[in-house]
Amino acid sequence: MKGSEMMSLIDELYPLCRSLTGDGVRETLAVLARRIPIEIHEVPSGSPALDWTVPNEWNVREAWIRNAAGDVIVDFRDSNLHVVGYSVPVREKLSLDALQSHLHSIPEHPEWIPWRTSYYAESWGFCLPHREREALRDEEYEVFIDSTLEPGHLTYGELFLPGDTDQELLVSVHVCHPSLVNDNLSGIVVSTAVATEMEKRDRRLGVRFLFIPGTIGSLTWLERNREIVPRVVGGLTLTCLGDAAPLTYKRTFAGNAPIDRVAQSVLTERVPDHEVIDFYPYGYDERQFNSPGFRMPIGSLMRSRHGRFPEYHTSADAPSLVAADPLEESATIVATILETLDRNRRFRSLAPEGEPQLGRRGIYRAIGGGGDPEAQQYAMLWLLQAGDGQHTLLDVAERSGIRFEPIADAAEILREHDLIEWR
Repeated sequence: MKGSEMMSLIDELYPLCRSLTGDGVRETLAVLARRIPIEIHEVPSGSPALDWTVPNEWNVREAWIRNAAGDVIVDFRDSNLHVVGYSVPVREKLSLDALQSHLHSIPEHPEWIPWRTSYYAESWGFCLPHREREALRDEEYEVFIDSTLEPGHLTYGELFLPGDTDQELLVSVHVCHPSLVNDNLSGIVVSTAVATEMEKRDRRLGVRFLFIPGTIGSLTWLERNREIVPRVVGGLTLTCLGDAAPLTYKRTFAGNAPIDRVAQSVLTERVPDHEVIDFYPYGYDERQFNSPGFRMPIGSLMRSRHGRFPEYHTSADAPSLVAADPLEESATIVATILETLDRNRRFRSLAPEGEPQLGRRGIYRAIGGGGDPEAQQYAMLWLLQAGDGQHTLLDVAERSGIRFEPIADAAEILREHDLIEWR
């Protein structure tokens, strides 16, 4: 998918009212299912999710505040951020003082609507621009939230692209935010674009894409898929990938997993202005995958970091905040990281005693393919020198200072001439 196609997908998904559960998530996954063959799972409320429990399903149809004159001054139809997520149904009349305890705004950004939730404590509320909140008169207001909070299902999407082995990579994005673009939709559309590309490629490793609500979604998936966990050799959570900030990679808990080294290598080669940061136990679902009982090697890729850009969790995180070029670059980097992980293998020299004669095999100073022959020969010499069965292609790239791609290409040449084999 091109960046322009990702922007079109954002425009289609932006109006949908997503939450931990509910019809907005189903509608979102239905849109994605028209582009990639995801399987949609429904997990009943009350189901175990490790130490958690799948919550009741929440849907909202209508919500508003009316002033004493009967004018609607806050309307869910104008923005689905106006209603606090998981608000219980309510219809009553309140004084301004009583209403204020149910209102949320941002004084430092008086034109923006905040996003607030009350997932695990029954409550209700409205969000509105602070400028409008300050203009409220001391009079009686009628509030109405037509919502349901009752046993239903948690819904998530999953796409598995099998490889030649039982090992796999995992890419996870959250689908629980309503009309928020950089923090939510950018990850969804980048993951969809990468899945579209990975479908076309031959794969040694399988690739699994998850479209899940944050925290409870990953906990639910882990509860239901414990047998898959040992097969995952690397992966990423994706978020905040559409704005103009430089790319940032957050390491796994271990800090030196193959995904950490590959992400650093790819970013260093392709994105000079990037940052690599250590793991910390806050953020997105990488903290669930990296928890002590699983220790899955899942890092995180983002541009702006959550909570560190002013538009975060507000109505200003709108389509205008992101652009086609950063989305497309993000998708390219993710696909490159996955492909590098797929190509990175341990190998062993089949001619370990001294240097084999490459000239009589026609691969010394006679290499085609459009690359630099001298560079490829140097890569082959490094591979033969490291061919003790203990090293991977990435090890050689890091040790030699040669980019991974020519190392991998040179390894294929040597393998075709029976000079190395995969371990």
